[in-house]
Amino acid sequence: MKYRTVGRTGLVVSELCVGGWIYIGGEIADDESGKIMRTALRRGINFFDTAEAYADGRSEEVMGSLLRDVPREEFVLATKVAGPGQPESPNKWGLSRKHILAACDGSLKRLGMDYIDLYQAHWWDPNVPLEETMCALNDLVRAGKVRYLGCSNFSAAQLYRSLEISAHEGWARFDSVQPCYSMLNRHPETDLLPLCRLAGIGVIPYSPLAGGILSGKYRIGSKPAKGTRAGDNPGFRKQLTKETLQKVAKLKRIAAARKKTVSQLSLAWLLSRDEMTAPIVGPRRSEQLQDNIGGSGWSLKENELGEIEQILRD
Repeated sequence: MKYRTVGRTGLVVSELCVGGWIYIGGEIADDESGKIMRTALRRGINFFDTAEAYADGRSEEVMGSLLRDVPREEFVLATKVAGPGQPESPNKWGLSRKHILAACDGSLKRLGMDYIDLYQAHWWDPNVPLEETMCALNDLVRAGKVRYLGCSNFSAAQLYRSLEISAHEGWARFDSVQPCYSMLNRHPETDLLPLCRLAGIGVIPYSPLAGGILSGKYRIGSKPAKGTRAGDNPGFRKQLTKETLQKVAKLKRIAAARKKTVSQLSLAWLLSRDEMTAPIVGPRRSEQLQDNIGGSGWSLKENELGEIEQILRD
């Protein structure tokens, strides 16, 4: 496993991050979660991501319990404070000072930890002045409850404005951003990634395998198996167009030439970018994580990058 710093900071993380979205503490049993976490640590992954909103807090509880016996300096834990809430419970969620301070204490309690390495604003909150949000987050850093700050699902304009406020006030700033980004979703390349490159913001993309499409398990003319996202979710299944699956088939040939899987190729492609810190992988089983780990530690050649670009643009 190779390691990188989060943006311009000195925080060192593995170039793959294990996420706890719908799996850890949610859709998979705790013993399988334990296998995944132990496999990650054994193979050199030291970076883990969760959120207060995942499984209504249980993801934090499970992930925290599985890390409890690991020396604190040997892992980096990231979690998130939720974005806007519902009208019937306006203060339960959101990026107000009231919720941020309460949410951080709640996360620390569920995790069973004294501090959070990377605390992230999960979604942009249009109902709260950004100055209030950044001030509250800065206070958490000053109080020692949080070491670094990040955001998730922020546009380039929103991230830029937050950086302006932090610079003007002398507050801690966002040093990372989590966008949805993969070979099949390249929207962040328009303006978010250029901003990150200029400002030294680390990019921690989620859904790097496009929800499993880039794992290569879906094929043209074959019905998605039950238990897969496409098999169980008709809305997601609509993404399995003939054009998309043809691209994946061509990517498989490039991967096979390097004795890699298409998921490993997809992760290596992300890691070829200078702005990249660590893609977040969300394995359901430890065997899937073993495959994901093969996306780290090797580089694509210039001609391979060119061939991939042509496939993606066709």
